[in-house]
Amino acid sequence: MYRSSIFVFLLLFTLYSCTETSKSKDSLPNEDTATANSVEARKFLDLGMANYANKKFDSAFYFYNRSKILYELENDSLMIAYNLVQMAVIQEIFGDYLGSEKNLIEALPYSKGDLLYQASAYNQLGISSKQLSNYEDALYYYDKAKSVTKDTLPRITIENNKASVYIQKKEFNTSIKVLEAVIKSDVLDSVNVTKAIVLDNLGYSYYKVNRNQEGSYLMNQALTLRKKNNDTYGVLGSYLHLSEYFLNRDSKKSNEYALAAYKTTMAIGSVKERLESLSFLVKNNFERGNNKYALIYIKLNDSIIKVRNNAKNQFAKIKYDSDQNRADNLKLSAQKAQTTLQLEKQKNSTLLLYFVVLLLVFLSVFIINFLKTKSKREKIRISYNTETRISKKLHDELANDLYQIMTFAETQDLSTENNKEILLNDLDSIYSRTRNISRENSSIDIGPNFVPNLKEMMSNYSNDAVNILVNGLDVVQNTALETNKKITIYRTLQELLVNMKKHSQCSLVVITFKNIDKKIQIEYTDNGIGVSKEEINLKNGLLNVETRVKAVDGTLTFDNALQKGFKVNITFPV
Repeated sequence: MYRSSIFVFLLLFTLYSCTETSKSKDSLPNEDTATANSVEARKFLDLGMANYANKKFDSAFYFYNRSKILYELENDSLMIAYNLVQMAVIQEIFGDYLGSEKNLIEALPYSKGDLLYQASAYNQLGISSKQLSNYEDALYYYDKAKSVTKDTLPRITIENNKASVYIQKKEFNTSIKVLEAVIKSDVLDSVNVTKAIVLDNLGYSYYKVNRNQEGSYLMNQALTLRKKNNDTYGVLGSYLHLSEYFLNRDSKKSNEYALAAYKTTMAIGSVKERLESLSFLVKNNFERGNNKYALIYIKLNDSIIKVRNNAKNQFAKIKYDSDQNRADNLKLSAQKAQTTLQLEKQKNSTLLLYFVVLLLVFLSVFIINFLKTKSKREKIRISYNTETRISKKLHDELANDLYQIMTFAETQDLSTENNKEILLNDLDSIYSRTRNISRENSSIDIGPNFVPNLKEMMSNYSNDAVNILVNGLDVVQNTALETNKKITIYRTLQELLVNMKKHSQCSLVVITFKNIDKKIQIEYTDNGIGVSKEEINLKNGLLNVETRVKAVDGTLTFDNALQKGFKVNITFPV
């Protein structure tokens, strides 16, 4: 099954991937210096590309995933990003848009070293978001792709993709405005395939706002160009647009274009467009009592759903099996080391064993008493810090404003509507901030609702200005965690998000959860102004984060190498 792309224009990655992978071949180390992993990774990458070219997409996905895993061992960020984007493209072909989006989000941090890789990832995220009907997200990602793209033709491609979103939203005047600006570019005169796409979509938009003569002319002009260029897939798109155009004008012509589209889909194996052509044939033949096409439509639609579901499960299984195999290898290594250690221990004398047992008993008693005392002191310290923090928040954020409200109430005439409205607004603001302080210091539900509450807490910090992407939250759901570690996760992320809201000035936050070798790993990254090492030592919120993580035997690492943005890695044992 091929990608359905009536309104989805050329992918940026296809403009670059052939050149880049060729360049990668030239840059590979020779046999004397290449590592076994890099040679094997390149072999799997070549197999993935070959299977992709032969439209064996399930095999291509498998080999791209194997290549990615080996490049991770080599810390080759760009090749990791390349494999992830290719896997995402295959998932988008099969309608697995959520899986595609997940891989693209994973690719973004790896693509920072190359603007074209970034543009490709953002562009493909826009495509997946549009297919999921998340139109505002799609426009956001297309704008991000455009911001890192300098060449004219790729920028035109992105503008085309944005116009397709407006068409899907039925904002045809906006799509017309975008496409009329694009069609003026001289670059299109040398790229007939792209020019035909612009003409076809501009004509379609004209038709949708009743500029029928202009719309028909441009759609026919696009069809002529596509036939001239032997662009079979483009011709198919033109047939479908023209069939829709004549649907309520001339059912005979509409039927002719729909039949032509149907035959084309049978020739090239384009299933989704076959479904669309059948829908026009059903409409054109309904009054004639011919239900032949309706039966074909129903059967094909059921088949598409089944194939997509099977593909999603297959892609998920490929990734799971690879991760499981990697985890099993690590487990076997650990077991082997443990067996060796046990054999070594058996060589010790009985006397030494008794001595160790007695020492352990003594240490156990000492540690239990020490931990009880430490726990009591820690509870007192936490209680004091909480009271101090709440007191400071009340003083800094509410006291002065409350005093001003009291002064206002005493000195102003509250019988007037304007003064009454000002007073009510100020009181509402006080109430809202008081509620926020209460929520930040409220108890945490560590039961079955812990993960939903954690997700809700993080989403509360997302707004029109800040987009928060959470990846791998199911790791927390599927891992048996102690109460103190759940509280640490919740409060630590809350502290980081509060710090982000106050100081970061960022527009994107990515939070990723992983469970690797029985350790929870949380990576927080934002694209804000960043924090210097000196500032970290001065910020109470970040010091609280470090204290909480160390309390559960965890480690916390601040990445100061970023020129822009803030990144912190948190790891603690399960």
